[in-house]
Amino acid sequence: MARPLRIELAGGLYHVTSRGNAHHDIFLDDDDRLCWLEIFGQVCERFNWICHAYCLMTNHYHVVIETIEGNLSAGMRQLNGVYTQSFNRRHQRVGHVYQGRFKGILVEKESYLLELSRYVVLNPVRVLMVSLPGQWKWSSYNAMIDSVISP
Repeated sequence: MARPLRIELAGGLYHVTSRGNAHHDIFLDDDDRLCWLEIFGQVCERFNWICHAYCLMTNHYHVVIETIEGNLSAGMRQLNGVYTQSFNRRHQRVGHVYQGRFKGILVEKESYLLELSRYVVLNPVRVLMVSLPGQWKWSSYNAMIDSVISP
């Protein structure tokens, strides 16, 4: 049976997650996280995405993105594919890094963007990795707060 097609809208807002294969870690160290962020930045630029929030955990990540051109699947294929190649090359591995397809949920921008962004950056606090969201350097929390506080 064929997989259902994803709803991809120009101007769509998505909560996207991708988890490690068999729940294994997708980030083994800070260099992996820096590599992912570099690739993510390139994908956002190439596919004309707006990133509203992100959080890199150990075995998964969350992003809140707006797809100006309705190209979520193409961008995610690039992001997860290029990161998998880099991760496998760096750690002398082969095979899957991610477990199946990414999960992308289309959400209502006006009513849910703030709450969703809060949920994403508070993820490390909820699972007791840190006690305050600003202590986790692998999310957009500090950048979001700095842009609000700084003139």
